[in-house]
Amino acid sequence: MKTFTNSIGMSFVMIPPGIFVMGSPQSELQRFDDEVQHRVELTKPFYMQRTEVTQGQWKAVMESNPSHFNGRGDSFPVEQISWEDCKRFIEKLNRREDTDRYRLPTEAEWEYACRAGTTTPFNTGYCLSTSQANYNGNYPYKGCLGGCYRHCTVSVASFPPNAWGLYDMHGNVWEWCSDWYGEYPGRPVRDPRGPVNGTIHIHRGGSWNYCAECCRSAYRIKRAPDFRLDFFGFRLAREAEA
Repeated sequence: MKTFTNSIGMSFVMIPPGIFVMGSPQSELQRFDDEVQHRVELTKPFYMQRTEVTQGQWKAVMESNPSHFNGRGDSFPVEQISWEDCKRFIEKLNRREDTDRYRLPTEAEWEYACRAGTTTPFNTGYCLSTSQANYNGNYPYKGCLGGCYRHCTVSVASFPPNAWGLYDMHGNVWEWCSDWYGEYPGRPVRDPRGPVNGTIHIHRGGSWNYCAECCRSAYRIKRAPDFRLDFFGFRLAREAEA
């Protein structure tokens, strides 16, 4: 797959256009009612950052480090990041790179990229082990084995990537999406971008201190755009050249 790395070492992979079923089937264990399955068509390729934004990358753009776990090294994900902080980072990065193509992924793009062609609760299958992702292993997915609880973030790319070369789509830190939160449509959609306005934004993927259930590919959670905690980070998308 086509990849590129920008001037501050952020590595991206091109995600192909395609059709997938977003949400979870009613048979999926520990699902929520707002995960209604629907057909989504993404008509254009886009780039997805291969890892979560690191503390080193944040410092290179913002000249600061808000992270709680800030003594562990530049390869750890930046955290204590709000949706509004993400937007400020993107504005500065776009100016630095002389482009307007960097942005947050949409919720549909995020789930499509996370699944990488899978239809199971996780891109690893029906279970997610703590050798595959950083989450609270005291609370495994129903019917799966428990694991360790690390009590903190880990360096990005510490675990195997999914089929499209993306790391930590499950666990480590929650990742903000561009969308306002809203109920899913009950019909097929093309290139959805969520409601036109709202009060709370979506984030995906689970984190180091959440249970395995919350790391599911379809799991949705939402917070106000100024919300910050030490398990909230992000990864970027980038528009592909026409």
